[in-house]
Amino acid sequence: MQITAEQVSKLRERTGAGMMDCKKALTENAGDFDKAVEYLRKKGIASAAKKTGRTAKEGTVFSLIDADNKAAVLVEVNCETDFVAKTENFQKFVAQIAKHIAKANPETPAALLAQKMDAGKTVEDFVKEGIASLGENMMVRRFVRYPLGGGKEVKSYIHMGGKVGVLVEVALANTGKATAEPFTTFIRDVSMHIAAASPLYLKSDEVPADVVSKEKEIALAQLQGQNKPADVLEKIASGKINKYFEETCLLKQKFVKDDKKTIEALTNETGKAMGESLAITRFTRYVLGEGVEVTSEETQH
Repeated sequence: MQITAEQVSKLRERTGAGMMDCKKALTENAGDFDKAVEYLRKKGIASAAKKTGRTAKEGTVFSLIDADNKAAVLVEVNCETDFVAKTENFQKFVAQIAKHIAKANPETPAALLAQKMDAGKTVEDFVKEGIASLGENMMVRRFVRYPLGGGKEVKSYIHMGGKVGVLVEVALANTGKATAEPFTTFIRDVSMHIAAASPLYLKSDEVPADVVSKEKEIALAQLQGQNKPADVLEKIASGKINKYFEETCLLKQKFVKDDKKTIEALTNETGKAMGESLAITRFTRYVLGEGVEVTSEETQH
């Protein structure tokens, strides 16, 4: 099977491995992309930190904290060009979509398109009108909605003009302290940390068992050939899994502004300073176009 330069380039972008290593990985695995990624990781060549491929789709990640509808929304809307993404009309279009999500609470993008807006038209009709007006295909790719209140505070953060977006939810007993220091600095710093550090999970017990199993398999494969007892190899593999947790779980990550403390330690420290018991309950992080290849058929509405 002939391996193309495009395949090699895509694997290199995903893993951070060298061109020749990527070509060999694809050749050894008959062009299977996922198997090539695993092959490189088992060889200790690929970085575990680079988890998803990226397709350069344009558009924006947009956030809305809607006090009227008591909801926070993070939504990604794709279009074809960065030029259109930056226009006022596109930004207004996205804001209206976000406002509707806050109010109507759809479960999926498909359910969203079927819902009616205030003017009586469906969201799908609204998208079609936007396509006709702006002259580009568009799609509402994904969204998340967090209810406001209930002893929880939500912070949104948009980075690089809509290339990265974050929602983070924090529980605290006295919500009256949510507008004062040190809580305001804490929740802002955590949201910025999430944007920068790319956590995949909140805590280690949320990591799926099959992911942990695969990480252990990869760790043991990396240790092959070492003349050490099985129990020692098992201990080393466990250490590698703990390292994986430290890289991918928000609470175990080192705080980007002070790597001498973890996010968990920062949370406890802030809670103590406030006389409160704080807990980060969930977060969502979107990167524009990450891990998605959208066909022209998918963007048509």
